[in-house]
Amino acid sequence: MEMLASLHTLPSPLPPTTSSSEPSYKTPFITRRRTIISASTAAIASLLYISNPIPSLYPAIALQPQQVELDQEEDRIVRLFQETSPSVVFIEDLELAKIPKSSSKGDRVVAAEDEDAKVEGTGSGFIWDKFGHIVTNYHVVDKLATDQSGLQRCKVLLADASGTSFYKEGKIVGIDPAYDLAVLKVDVEGSELKPIVVGTSRDLRVGQSCFAVGNPFGYENTLTTGVVSGLGREIPSPNGRAIRGAIQTDAAINAGNSGGPLIDSYGHVIGVNTATFTRKGTGISSGVNFAIPIDTVVRTVPYLIVYGTPYSNRFQ
Repeated sequence: MEMLASLHTLPSPLPPTTSSSEPSYKTPFITRRRTIISASTAAIASLLYISNPIPSLYPAIALQPQQVELDQEEDRIVRLFQETSPSVVFIEDLELAKIPKSSSKGDRVVAAEDEDAKVEGTGSGFIWDKFGHIVTNYHVVDKLATDQSGLQRCKVLLADASGTSFYKEGKIVGIDPAYDLAVLKVDVEGSELKPIVVGTSRDLRVGQSCFAVGNPFGYENTLTTGVVSGLGREIPSPNGRAIRGAIQTDAAINAGNSGGPLIDSYGHVIGVNTATFTRKGTGISSGVNFAIPIDTVVRTVPYLIVYGTPYSNRFQ
């Protein structure tokens, strides 16, 4: 309003006339006023343009670094999985069919071929060394460990260093029900394996990223992501004792993940996936999952390989 008021006080460029027609000075006055207002508008528009040039390009420009960062993070996780998955195995717990056959000594029972076997459960594990030792959970192979009929088998699907997959029968080398751990041995003559990279669990921090690799519900080579949700948890073992120091994670762990590795951002094993809380009556994971810390595994597995039992049972 102040600018418009001052415009009315400008001196007339032409003297007024006494004609009753429209004063001739109004035309230049109006023209000048419009010129001034137009110039002011142009100046304001130019200032807005300078302070905020092409606003529509801002989202695209801002997203470019973010997109690059996202792509780098995705590529890192993809490489992490590609490097780790050849060290993870798929375990099938089988029960062979019984076929009665007559003989002069009466009926006897023989085992059928594997194709007639019944799959009683599946699980995961990981390659411990190049000699074919496989680490998994005891509860994945407990039927084989306690078999009295001779009909239980354990079939292991693994890959060599070149990525070629093949099946082998797994034999139990040692078990430790107190920590829900077991070691299998497969014949790998002529095959070069890729052992998993063992890390440490003593320096873990709540909130750091972690990844579970395994075979949930029989779906091979599955990756789930999450964080370390808690440390020093206590969970029950198959023999009824407590496993202390367990790692809690929200990385999805379901049936079939048991025995597989929980790895950190560098691809190092920090735990063995072993348990999950499920919603009552649904069988669906609640997101509260647990892994046996790798430091416990490192202390236990060598004794299982050499003696077949954990150190605490050597003299019993």
